Amino acid sequence: MDRSENRFADWIGRVEECRDVVSVERLRRFSAIFDEDPAIPDFGNTAPPLSHWTLFLPTARQSELGEDGHAKRGGFLPPVNHLPRRMWAGGRIDFFSPLRVGMSVVRHSEIMSVKERDGSLGPLIFVTLRHEIREEGGSEPLLVEDHDIVYRGAEAFAAKRLTPAETKADWESSIVPDETLLFRYSALTFNGHRIHYDRRYVTTVEGYPGLVVHGPLIATLLVNLLRANSSNSALKAFSFRAVSPVFDGARMFVRGTVPDAEGRAKLWAANAENGLAMQAEAQLA
Repeated sequence: MDRSENRFADWIGRVEECRDVVSVERLRRFSAIFDEDPAIPDFGNTAPPLSHWTLFLPTARQSELGEDGHAKRGGFLPPVNHLPRRMWAGGRIDFFSPLRVGMSVVRHSEIMSVKERDGSLGPLIFVTLRHEIREEGGSEPLLVEDHDIVYRGAEAFAAKRLTPAETKADWESSIVPDETLLFRYSALTFNGHRIHYDRRYVTTVEGYPGLVVHGPLIATLLVNLLRANSSNSALKAFSFRAVSPVFDGARMFVRGTVPDAEGRAKLWAANAENGLAMQAEAQLA
């Protein structure tokens, strides 16, 4: 057991439950953000993959927020107060049955691990949560997600040499993420993290050159690329890992490959300089 597992042993195994409803209006806004037709879905229709990130939203009171816009440390998540910067590092999702419009759902969350690592700029702490989403009253999960959060120190962002992204792909799409897109996604997910919408804060306090594009937003763009090119196949699993940040105002690329014989498709995102931003893999039925 490493140092942080000893330090935060009381948090490992902690659980919480949240309830929500897969609402029409939320799905309409989700579609609109990704430039799809926000027509009113019928009751019982399947919700798009990764739209579950618009459910079970945080409800910290305004007085409970820290300088960065996140809830202050403690509560359900461990109080990693000595490492003030928090980011979504990646995740792994297994899809068993679709969420449907009008469905009442329950999310059971558990802290699976807290691990300390040494990074190039200092210590890092990785917290892995496991979320299981079920229909209210159901016994089997609709999806299971392992969600990786990384905490780092207050050192200003320092650009480093990026891994070049593969340019040979079967599919490619591009977008210029702007302030409005990032604000709307933050609003849809009730994400107060200021690096996504507050240019003064993100550049003068955290030292980034621009607004940071949300990791889940990039992951959804990758899945949408897959959906656009594999419309007859169901998504069974999806995993992704953030490699480097993407900033607003510059073109970014999402790319993918045709699924292999086992139904596995490689997906990745690149910034305007073709630096690798995110790696992902999808498993199709």
